[in-house]
Amino acid sequence: MIRRTGRLAAAGILAAALSACAVGPDHQRPDQAMGDHYRHAEGWVQVDVAAQAEMARDWWTTFSDARLDGLMAQLLRENLTLREAEARYRQAQAGLRSAQAGLFPTVGSNASATRSGGGDGEAGNRYSLSGNVSWEVDVWGRVRRNVEAGEASAQASAADLAATQLSLQSTLAQTYFRLLSLDAEKRLMEQTITAYERSLQMTENRYQAGVSAQTDVAASLSQLENARAQRLALERQRAVHENALAVLTGRPPSDFSLDETMRLGIVPVVPAGVPSQLLQRRPDIVAAERRVAEANARIGVAQAAWFPSLTLSAQGGYSSGQWAQWLSAPSQFWSLGPALALALFDGGARQASVDSARAAHEAQSAAYRQTVLTALREVEDYLVSLRVQEQEQATQARALEASRETLRLITNQYEAGMVDYLSVVQAQASALSAERTAISLQADRLVNSVQLITALGGGWDVSLLGQEPETSAP
Repeated sequence: MIRRTGRLAAAGILAAALSACAVGPDHQRPDQAMGDHYRHAEGWVQVDVAAQAEMARDWWTTFSDARLDGLMAQLLRENLTLREAEARYRQAQAGLRSAQAGLFPTVGSNASATRSGGGDGEAGNRYSLSGNVSWEVDVWGRVRRNVEAGEASAQASAADLAATQLSLQSTLAQTYFRLLSLDAEKRLMEQTITAYERSLQMTENRYQAGVSAQTDVAASLSQLENARAQRLALERQRAVHENALAVLTGRPPSDFSLDETMRLGIVPVVPAGVPSQLLQRRPDIVAAERRVAEANARIGVAQAAWFPSLTLSAQGGYSSGQWAQWLSAPSQFWSLGPALALALFDGGARQASVDSARAAHEAQSAAYRQTVLTALREVEDYLVSLRVQEQEQATQARALEASRETLRLITNQYEAGMVDYLSVVQAQASALSAERTAISLQADRLVNSVQLITALGGGWDVSLLGQEPETSAP
């Protein structure tokens, strides 16, 4: 008995020593050229690495809009897409705990009472109570690689949750700023309609006095009705954006409304940092890299199938045909020992599994590199858009001032009888177009600022992977 126990202990020590190794390659992040700067950032954006590192997770507060802050808080509490992503994250965490359970022994018990008989009419009872312990020693690292894959999968799911949250927040902010621009355009159209109504009245008076043609009255009326139709179109578009905000904040459109505001918003300065920071700040890049790590660990799991599995097991208990002697010492039994199992022939199934795991790793590596390139393109796109839009807005401001002055001069000339009403109509249309373009450019810059912040990863960082998501489950 002592000799047998000693051999088992020696086998356990040997197994523990062997378990220090794990088959399969160790994970390395795929190489992908990033560059040391953004091509379109020079001369426009303030590259402040410290400011980028300290950007608050509540990145939308840089726009200094209390209503936007409130909408973001509602989104975090109530958005159903976010709740779905959070549930998937918890599902991935459960999968990790399931994989980790393989590192520990399995303990079981069994109790039975049977009565049996034969053709001779004799019958007998058998009472049994036993316990068993079984542990597959992770000699080749199959379980550890499986745990490694589970950890990477859970981290990828956490990054997916962060990416979903960032995407929803970005959509909400963009929708909100578009709604503000519609409010500004609606106010402009209301002022324009008032001005057109005065023009119509003036034209009718001049027609009655015989100094204007009936065509001037018709042109003035047509212009007024077109402006009224445009105002109705703006009201429809605003309602659509308001409904979108309602759904984003988890509320039915009938229970949601947002008052019109006079404020369009100020474009903030966004520190872009350096391209390599995207590897830490973009949750979609982190998720793609973690999936590469998961696929790499799966290679080790597949390769471990080529080696024998070592299981240590022990069983003991009581078994007797007499109830009174069931739990007595003479009825004890036990068994103890290791077991090795190895598949000698499987028709190529194990090799196919390894080949499949390697191919999956290559696919995930390519997907990761593509995600990085896409992120770089997005940042460059939004940087150049904002830079050009800033220049365009400055040029448009001069054009707007000129169109206003032209309208004033043409109106004075018309009232003095120096030009016909068609010139006034053209000047009014040009001024209105310039006003709407100015509003649209400001809204575009706000939206592109949101898109740039999103492309840079918002206020998220890879260090947040170990923290619980900021969502409220129902």
